[in-house]
This record gives sequence, C-alpha cells and structure tokens, in this order.
Amino acid sequence: MPLLHFLSLPCKPDRPYVTLRSCRYHLPTVRPCCSCDMPNSIVIAERLNRVTDTHREATSTPAGATMPRGTGVRRILTIARNAFREAVRDRVLYNLVLFVLLLTASAIFLGELSAAQEAKIIVDLGLSAMLLFGTFIAIFVGTGLVYKEIERRTLYAILAKPVGRGEFLLGKYLGLCLTLAVNVSVMGVGISLALLFVKRGYDPLALRIWPAVALIYIELMIVVAVALLFSSFSTPALAALLTFAVFVIGHFSADLKTLAAATGTTAARIFFGLLFYLLPNLSHYTKLTDAGHGLMPAPSAFIVALAYALIYIAVLLAAATFIFNRRNFK
Repeated sequence: MPLLHFLSLPCKPDRPYVTLRSCRYHLPTVRPCCSCDMPNSIVIAERLNRVTDTHREATSTPAGATMPRGTGVRRILTIARNAFREAVRDRVLYNLVLFVLLLTASAIFLGELSAAQEAKIIVDLGLSAMLLFGTFIAIFVGTGLVYKEIERRTLYAILAKPVGRGEFLLGKYLGLCLTLAVNVSVMGVGISLALLFVKRGYDPLALRIWPAVALIYIELMIVVAVALLFSSFSTPALAALLTFAVFVIGHFSADLKTLAAATGTTAARIFFGLLFYLLPNLSHYTKLTDAGHGLMPAPSAFIVALAYALIYIAVLLAAATFIFNRRNFK
C-alpha cells in the first residue's frame, strides 16, 4: 500500500484503540483525527479535565447567586466523620474506657469495706476517673488533630479541595467531641450499672448522676477547643502543656479573683484579673461531691453553664480559625 494512501485512511470507528506501532507512519505535523492516536495517559488526563469542567459547570452559580447552605455543612460533617473514625481506631481510647470501667468495678469492692458508703464511693471514683481520662483524651488527641494532617501532608490535599480552613477546624473539633461523647456515655453507663449492682435493684442515684456527667462532657468540649487553639500555631508537646495549664488554672478560677483582690501591687492585680476573665472558669462544671450525695444542679445553673461554654467555645474556634488562616504551609 502506498504511503500517501495509508495516511489518507481515517481511523475506523470499530477500532477505538490503536497501538503505537499501527500509528508509526503518522507524521508529527499531522494532528490526529481522534483520541485513538493519543497515549493512554493523555486520554485519561483529558477525560479527567472534562469531568472536572463538567462538575465545575454543574456546581457553579450565576453572578449574584448564593451557594446552598447545606454545602458547607456537608463538608464539615464529612471531616467530622473522618476524624471520629480516626479517633475510634486509636487503641488508646479503648484502653482508657476499659481502665475506667475496671476502676468502677474496683470501687464496688472498695465500697464493701465501708459502712453504707458504697454508692458514694462509686460515684466519686467513677466521675473523677471520667474527668481525668476524658481530659487526657481531649488534650493528647486534640493537640494532634492539626499536626498529624500537616505531618502526613494530607492537609494539602484537603485544602486543595473547596474546603475552607475554618471548616476543616470545625470538622475536626466536632469529630473529637463526638468521640468524647461516646466515651463519656460508656463511662456513665458503667457507673450506673455499678450502682444498680451494689443496690441489687433500682437506685435513684443511677439517674441523678447524669446531669453531672453532662457537665463533665461540656467541660471536655471546652478543653478540646483550647487544645485546638494551641495546636493551630504550636507543636503538640507545647500545646498539650499549655492546655493542661489552662485546665488546672481553670479549676482554681475563683482563687484567681481572690488573689487579685488581695495583691498589693497594681500590676499583679491587673495580671490576675486578666487571667480570671480570659481563662475558662471550669469550677462550674465539677459537681462530683454533689453528685455523690444525690444532689442535682438547678436547671437555671445548668443553662447558664451551657451558654457560657457555647460562647467560650465559639470565641476559641474563631481565634483558632483566625490564626490558622494566616499560617503559611509552603
């Protein structure tokens, strides 16, 4: 077959893929008439570009129109779900829950040695362990939420998508809060079952402890927000140290106000006064003694504590987003 006649033959429609050997006579200046003469990588790339362009055209909005509100919510929920799955896969969480349950079981045997104080000992030890190990989860997992993504370089792939940095932080925060909710619920159920086992039947204290459990969970939500704020601009070790310091000082917030009033110098009074108003007042969320005696917080006090926590968490997340938006990851 002459060379010019071969070059004039069109590509057959029943042969969509042609090997490079069959196209060896094509001149480099001749443009292929279809994609069968292209390498597979170029064809795949162009198909991906067409899919991307189609998706962009389908999701774009005309000028002046607003994007659907559910779009950002879905992105946040997706990040939160992935953060929850990653935290659940961490064996430390299961070990801590198991340890708290074992501690509650040991409180049953310790209560046998006391005179009619089994329930109080179980509640005191159980809630104290819940607060302590929940704080460890909030600090050590919360400080690594952002750092792990940066260390693994998965943050670049996430931010390359239409995901804002504020949405990323909020999704991570909600994922860890969901993890803590599951852990706190398991711990609370373990304490209630221990009380029912000791009383050999129904005990009103098994239900009266749940407002105290809810307050502990709200406190842990504040601790997670503090950890996320520090992790947005520092290393996990420094963020964990600062978060633990805020946790300890927050439980002695009332003493800071007293110390500020008793201090003679003006500078010290201003310093302790600023600490009192800037750091969270966590003493409102620790009702261990009242729960041990079967006392429940007043509904008004519970609502005020919840509103204070929501406002404080919103401020912390806004500050974390402000700092995180100005970080350069190049």
